[in-house]
Amino acid sequence: MNVTDLIYNNEGTAFSFEVLPPLKGTGIDKLFHTIDVLKEFNPRYINITTHRSEYVYKEMSEGMVQRSRIRRRPGTVAVAAAIQNKYDIHVVPHILCSGFTHEDIEYMLLDLQFLGISDLLVLRGDKAKEDNMYQPTPGGYSHATELIDQINRFNAGFFNDGSTIKSPGIPFDFGVACYPEKHEEAPNLESDLQVLKMKADAGAKYAVTQLFYDNEKYFSFVEKARAMGIQIPIIPGIKPFAKLTQLTMVPKTFHCDLPQALAQEVMKCKTDEEVKQVGIEWAVTQCRELIAHGVPSIHFYTVSAVDSIREIAKQIY
Repeated sequence: MNVTDLIYNNEGTAFSFEVLPPLKGTGIDKLFHTIDVLKEFNPRYINITTHRSEYVYKEMSEGMVQRSRIRRRPGTVAVAAAIQNKYDIHVVPHILCSGFTHEDIEYMLLDLQFLGISDLLVLRGDKAKEDNMYQPTPGGYSHATELIDQINRFNAGFFNDGSTIKSPGIPFDFGVACYPEKHEEAPNLESDLQVLKMKADAGAKYAVTQLFYDNEKYFSFVEKARAMGIQIPIIPGIKPFAKLTQLTMVPKTFHCDLPQALAQEVMKCKTDEEVKQVGIEWAVTQCRELIAHGVPSIHFYTVSAVDSIREIAKQIY
């Protein structure tokens, strides 16, 4: 079964969430704890993020500085396999353009196929920290649509160089990202929706939204998408507020507006614990309204919010 089968065959609104691979060298126990906390709500699938390598600088002798690349969170494929093996929960690893060559991607697809993992979330990914704007990795891609083309060729039985795959295996299904308040690099929402339509026309089975705090923006986005002929499920992505610092960090990092009512309540808070409670109440209200509007699934972003998500899920599932 793929993600759309899982959410549409679910009784009521499906529950899913995203996890990060552990930092290099820290072990997987914390990630397993996140799943242990949330598995009681019958997650239909778990997403596993992928992270590009980045430059680090190390001081050497005589004032010299050595620059090298490291991946702080390796192991997406291995983490997906570990979750599937330990919990028997459907897994959806992220596949990125950012930081990867088409050869890297091809080997990742082969590894996933060997493991029997056939659902992907296909993303361009973020720019490197040292770049002012997104730069494709040499031998890689500039756009998620190019990565989708490679996956479609792989599904059709061809490697990226055009040679034939002797035993193609089970084809991959995939979802994509979308942005109710538009991608930060898009000139306007309409052009961003055109990109989403290209992804849907190329075979994306569903889209998961960037986090948002104003349901009206989600409803408006879905309405505009349908008017353009985009018929795939658009799954709302929710991340509850949990810290005072998020009042300025969230709009800057995720390029989303905070409703004035939420901002005012957060500004009244003196501690992170107070903010956490406001975040839970706001997200519960959001989710209840989304469920009332018939969304097939709600997807939760767990970073710094696992306990909050558990409390929210207890109230809505």
